[in-house]
Amino acid sequence: MAVKVRIPTPLQKLTNGKEEVEGEPGTILNLIKYLDSKYPGIGERISDGGKIRRFVNIYVNDEDIRFLQNEQTEIKDGDEVSIIPA
Repeated sequence: MAVKVRIPTPLQKLTNGKEEVEGEPGTILNLIKYLDSKYPGIGERISDGGKIRRFVNIYVNDEDIRFLQNEQTEIKDGDEVSIIPA
């Protein structure tokens, strides 16, 4: 089982039109690095200098990571991550 990542419409051009992709467990930052290795350019759209950009909201299982541990929020197999532009 992997991490399910929902991709917003503006970023789907980087994921070859996919609305949902698979990621790896770890932290949110590790997930972004992983996604960027598979879909070049997506990382810089989501984060800058190891911080999530202000206009991007990320949810893990419907919980806003700002109320968890921000970029260090742990994700595990079976979790669902939603990337939502503000």
